[in-house]
Amino acid sequence: LIFLRYHIDDGLKYEYLTVENPLEQWQNLNDRFEYLKAIVLPKALNDWSQLRFPDFKTVSEYNSTLFKIVSQLKMCGEIITEDMLLEKTYRTFHASNVLLQQQYRLHGFKKYRELIGSLLIAEQNNELLMQNHENRPTGSAPLPEVNATSSHFGGRGRGRGRGRGRERGSGRNQNFLGPCNNNNMKWQNPDTKQRKKWRNPGQSSKDEQTQNKKGNCNRCGMEGHWYRACRTVKHWVDLYQASLK
Repeated sequence: LIFLRYHIDDGLKYEYLTVENPLEQWQNLNDRFEYLKAIVLPKALNDWSQLRFPDFKTVSEYNSTLFKIVSQLKMCGEIITEDMLLEKTYRTFHASNVLLQQQYRLHGFKKYRELIGSLLIAEQNNELLMQNHENRPTGSAPLPEVNATSSHFGGRGRGRGRGRGRERGSGRNQNFLGPCNNNNMKWQNPDTKQRKKWRNPGQSSKDEQTQNKKGNCNRCGMEGHWYRACRTVKHWVDLYQASLK
């Protein structure tokens, strides 16, 4: 009696408060709500007939909806067996999964929980495979390493500039340019047009004209020879260039 009064609605507790016999109270509740079976059964039967396995995104959603309908059918007195649950799942497979449906049938499952367990495992494995495929699609090569790329382009650059490097470092050009420093880049052959472009910023054009008239060397500042014929020691040349700056 305490169990019945605890679970019924609060509005019904006052109606059946005076009933002290549990059997009498159970019969009263059964007579009052017996008509609900006639209301629930047609809808449950319709939901059972319309239930399709491919209509759900996951196996868990299908399983939850299936047992909800089964519980309503059992409440209305319908008998649902394990074979009915298995056949309902097999027959509602998608048309593209005919071979898969036959493979599950060959397993010979006797209980519905065994079938649904296999479907859950297969679903989880498929999700892992799709994640791996999205991270790196089949046939795609991994990204090249930075060191490999640098050495590749570096080798090409050395190959292209090999001839040019020999030209700069051999014969007359090597004696003309001398060591690679800023002074040599600024004071090149006065006979070329690049002399004006690379001249010393600290030396005015008037001083250059005066030296040229006197025959002074633009490299060391001494008279009697030109830039090409200059044989002055390097440290004297550096001192002269520093004085111009």
